[in-house]
Amino acid sequence: MNYLHWSTTTLTDFSEKNITDHYERGFVFTRVGKGVMHQTRSVRIDLNKFKLTSENRRVLKKVESISLHKIELPTQEYTFTIGKLAKDFYAVKFGAGIMSAQKIKEMMTDDTKSNFNKLLIYSSTSDHNTNIGYVIAYENSSLLHYSYPFYDLNESPKDMGMGMMTKAIEDARSRGLRHVYLGSLQRPGDVYKLQFEGLEWFDGTKWSKDLEEAKRVLIA
Repeated sequence: MNYLHWSTTTLTDFSEKNITDHYERGFVFTRVGKGVMHQTRSVRIDLNKFKLTSENRRVLKKVESISLHKIELPTQEYTFTIGKLAKDFYAVKFGAGIMSAQKIKEMMTDDTKSNFNKLLIYSSTSDHNTNIGYVIAYENSSLLHYSYPFYDLNESPKDMGMGMMTKAIEDARSRGLRHVYLGSLQRPGDVYKLQFEGLEWFDGTKWSKDLEEAKRVLIA
């Protein structure tokens, strides 16, 4: 799978300010290597302008039995089961070979190769708090980059993907973060990201709030 990006940089200064400044310029961390960021058609939510819509509430109702907690990365809690869950999820959603269990292990356990420092864990409170979803993410005091989500396609409730994302946005807002980054707008299927209040996207030079233009770009 080819990912849209206009520019690549490799950070050597990992200060929070430098990382945040790069996100402000449309760059996002990647899984390519330590410090590697791509400037892309990034999507983010201004949490000062975010509020739940009726559709967001409908989705949250579907996942009301799912809880969210977070742990620091790297972690020793990686297991083969988590890697296989991610591999199978990405194979179904995007095609074989998109994500390997080894890459998931690397992002979760090796901070000399990975840029991500948080694991969001989603558990089923109706099934003995069984973990059924995860997101590999980057977070600092002002932003959350919701980066690599995956979940059990057989055991998860309907709208699990949107529910996980909405729960993460609500959690970030409750903790006073400024932005949640949701990846990029690359393909028509990414239109689902446009449903959140406070959303804006990087058009190559600036942040835009024109959602109709974003839709036109996606179907062009």
